Amino acid sequence: MAGPSLQTEAFVLHKRPPAESFQTFTVFSAEHGALLVLGRIAKKNPASAPLDLFDAVALVLESSNQGRTWFIRESRLIARHTGIGRSYEALQLASDLAALVARNPVPEESRPAVADLLRGAFGAFESGVRPDIVYFKSLYRFARDEGYPLKQHWFPSLPAEDRGDVAVLLNRPLAEQTASAEAVLRLQRRLEEYLRGHTEILLD
Repeated sequence: MAGPSLQTEAFVLHKRPPAESFQTFTVFSAEHGALLVLGRIAKKNPASAPLDLFDAVALVLESSNQGRTWFIRESRLIARHTGIGRSYEALQLASDLAALVARNPVPEESRPAVADLLRGAFGAFESGVRPDIVYFKSLYRFARDEGYPLKQHWFPSLPAEDRGDVAVLLNRPLAEQTASAEAVLRLQRRLEEYLRGHTEILLD
């Protein structure tokens, strides 16, 4: 008797080393959240494009254990962000964002917003322009979309100068940003400190 199946579009968040004849991935879908999927390692399979980290893919999946693990029946590449690998900083921070989403259960109502976040962030990381600011904005948006009152609670707690800097980081295009890397890191640390003390988001 065939198990359940589903079709979805997803982002590849984690890629584990291959074991025997399968490669295991964590992917994130706007409809289903994080999914553990296994793809058979084959030299040629016309129905399946090989998956890589940060890929946006269309998947046809089937499960033999009621959805705890899914096997890839078909995969089609939608977008591949190979440019992220040209910058070590972009690669590191894009991996940090992917891991953040993978380790935190996202409620159903927030999943479309997180999928939009990943789509925009991976594209921005690929550009190589200020990956530190891309990550800061992504972390803020992830927490906000999870329902935490950053604008009402965290933002007013900052010194006036920091509030001005945060407003610029969040609202100006990357090409117009002038904040130093040290200032961005300091504000990121303040945001992470707040998230650890006031939310259930797992940062590491």
